[in-house]
Order: sequence, then C-alpha cells, then structure tokens
Amino acid sequence: MKTPADTRRILDALEGQHPDADTELHYKNAFQLLMATMLSAQSTDQRVNLVTPALFSRYPDAKSLAAATPAELEPQIHSTGFFRAKSKSLIGMAQALVEKHHGKVPADMAALVELPGVGRKTANVVLGHALGVPGLPVDRHVLRVANRIGIAESDDPVAVEQQLCGALPAKRWTRASDTLILHGRRVCRPRPKCEICAVADACDYFNSPKGPNPSATRRAPSRQTEAKPRRGTPRVRRPRR
Repeated sequence: MKTPADTRRILDALEGQHPDADTELHYKNAFQLLMATMLSAQSTDQRVNLVTPALFSRYPDAKSLAAATPAELEPQIHSTGFFRAKSKSLIGMAQALVEKHHGKVPADMAALVELPGVGRKTANVVLGHALGVPGLPVDRHVLRVANRIGIAESDDPVAVEQQLCGALPAKRWTRASDTLILHGRRVCRPRPKCEICAVADACDYFNSPKGPNPSATRRAPSRQTEAKPRRGTPRVRRPRR
C-alpha cells in the first residue's frame, strides 16, 4: 500500500484532473440530502434528481414526511428502484428524527447510523456535504479506485475509510471521496480508461503484469511440453542405428 505522502500526492493529481468533484445530488439542506442519499442506493444520482424536486416540495421537513404513508410515498419514488423498502426507511427515518432529534438531522455519526435506512456511507455524505463535519464516504467507486491505485488495501468499506482517513488531513476527507467517486465514474471504470488517467504512472494496477502498461514486467511464458500423440495416430518409428 502507498505511503501517506504518496497518497496525498496522488489525490493532488486526481483533484487536478477533476476540479469539479462534488456530490451530484441536488439539495438545499441536510434533510434533503439525507433523503436524496437514501434514494440513491441501487439507483443513479441523475434518476434521483428527477424525483426529488416534487418530493422536497411535498415533504419539506421531517415532520411532514413522518406523517406520510407508504401508499402515498411509494408512487413518488417508484422510478428509483426498491421503492417499498426505501419508502419504509424514509418514513422511519423521519419519525426517528421527530421523536429523538426535534426534527433536525444530527451532526453526529453515531446518531445518524441509528436512523432507519442510514448506514455509514450515507451518514458520511450528509456530514461532509451538509453539516460541515469531515467524513469520507466509501462507495463501490472508492473501493475500486483506491484498491487499484494502491492507496488502500481491503474490500471492506470501513477499513478503506480508515486507511484513507489515516493518510489525509480531515479537511480533505470529503473532497477526496468526491474525487475518487468521479474518477471511478469517468476514468477508472470496471473497464478503465488508463490512457487518460492522471496517476497511471503511480497506479499499482496499471503497472502490474495484468495491467495495460506495456513496459510492466510480464511473466515469462511457461515452457510448452511436448505434445502427446492423439489416440489412433500412428507413431513414427525411427530406424535403429
């Protein structure tokens, strides 16, 4: 795994390649971002952004959403997928905010992850973007990019979060996550576009034998064993000397 100094230099380069990195969800306050982030699970930010304007207008705060019924909410979020489970989580989240936090979104990780439907990634998104609390959300893009480059080594989102946070100052956490996510969407896709990557030279994957770098050390081809004659093929007898 890269050193903290290497990680910071790599993030510097990636931030230069993606100067517009930010969450692509539309929101005006912490409650709206919490709703939008919950809806984005197994969906796209673009799809969620089509749904949320009407949703935010109808449910401007936790109190109004807490009074909603699944029958009312499900048709409005149907296009985001898993609408029944999301409807239950959204209403439960709003009710918990009203009952335990006076309808306000708490600026605390432990309190956020106790809300129905809210995991660590969602909590970090809200903390870092809407509440001014450093957070480093780790989604599938961050997992893929960080492990490929070598600035993290784990399939566990919490472990990757800890590794990245340990290498970066807290003020960089949220921007680092946004940058890695955008890099994963635009460049380091499942089939990566290494030719346009700003950090290819420092990337473990690019420079590995399995990577696309032609100058990387390749495994020597194994010696082929002498082919055995097929059944039924007559053997050629060599004359005796």
